[in-house]
Amino acid sequence: MARSTRRPTQRPHLTAVVEDTVLNVLGPFLRRTFGWTPRVEAYTGYGTPERVRVLARVVLAPRRAPRPGPEPDRRGFRAYLAVPAPKERILVTVEGVQVAVDADRAGYVDVEVDLPPGRPLPAGWQRAELAPVQGGPAAPVTTAALRVVDDAPTLGVISDIDDTTMVTMVPRLLLAAWNSFVRPTAARTPVHGMSRLYAQVAAAHPEAPFVYVSTGAWNTAGTLRRFLARHGFPPGPLMLTDFGPTQTGWFRSGRDHKDTEIDRLMATFPSVTWLLVGDDGQHDPDIYARATERWPGRVAAVAIRTLTPAQRVLAVGSGPAGSRTAAPPEHLPHAAGVPTVVAPDGAVLARRLAAEVPGVLTAPPRGE
Repeated sequence: MARSTRRPTQRPHLTAVVEDTVLNVLGPFLRRTFGWTPRVEAYTGYGTPERVRVLARVVLAPRRAPRPGPEPDRRGFRAYLAVPAPKERILVTVEGVQVAVDADRAGYVDVEVDLPPGRPLPAGWQRAELAPVQGGPAAPVTTAALRVVDDAPTLGVISDIDDTTMVTMVPRLLLAAWNSFVRPTAARTPVHGMSRLYAQVAAAHPEAPFVYVSTGAWNTAGTLRRFLARHGFPPGPLMLTDFGPTQTGWFRSGRDHKDTEIDRLMATFPSVTWLLVGDDGQHDPDIYARATERWPGRVAAVAIRTLTPAQRVLAVGSGPAGSRTAAPPEHLPHAAGVPTVVAPDGAVLARRLAAEVPGVLTAPPRGE
């Protein structure tokens, strides 16, 4: 059994109508004139032994054999040149269970697949296979990684990306565009000490899932995966957003996206207690404070990386008067009873977590 997680709206926004019209002309033209065919770009999904969430996008691409070896390190703007294949039917296979699902208007596939009773997936890393139905048995198969978490109590990490793991200077438009579209992965700078902090959490809690929730576009998923791997961050699903017009307006709400994904993770993994990590350049303190109130007892701690006054000017265009940089925890939004640590980088965050929330960086006693 499979359930789509997309929620259609009844009255599309004008910009979405225009985009759909362009794609309805461009797609058939590329197929007919140049022989382009559907190709599946897989994203990392997650779930429980009984149910997994599979994520992907279907795009049109020239008919040619894939190149062997790792993905090349290209400049980010190339990712935005993809032509989606709306409504393309995709066959999803998870441990012998096959379901057919239609991509949405932007080519995205977001579906939950139920495993049969008595045939659960083992915890750890599993996989799904996806292929366009149109291509028949000869259609190229794409593999999507799945992070499966069982019901044993453990710690998990929900992390922002921009200015939390990677120095991005978001949302200042021109700098964000330069960092996202022009600079290759190798030229991007990690936030000092963050990968070591995450490695310490992973070492203390080997079963801990890491999920990266960001308002960044799905188009950058490959770039972000390479960046995280290059700098030693634990692998995990990326929960990103669609770039461009939506059914209700020009862009999606970043706050709503993060609220929704955090709630979904909380509901999917009731035995996981989360460390929420973000920065104070945008809205992470408020988003995490609301999450701790909606899910009492499910947040072990909140860790906020503070930007310097100069970084805040570049990121949000505000001067020091509006800055929360280096503010003590009580000056940040947070829910009562949940420790909140604040520091300018991962190294200092690690020291403060070790001092104030020791269970985050130390293994639990045997039997717990």
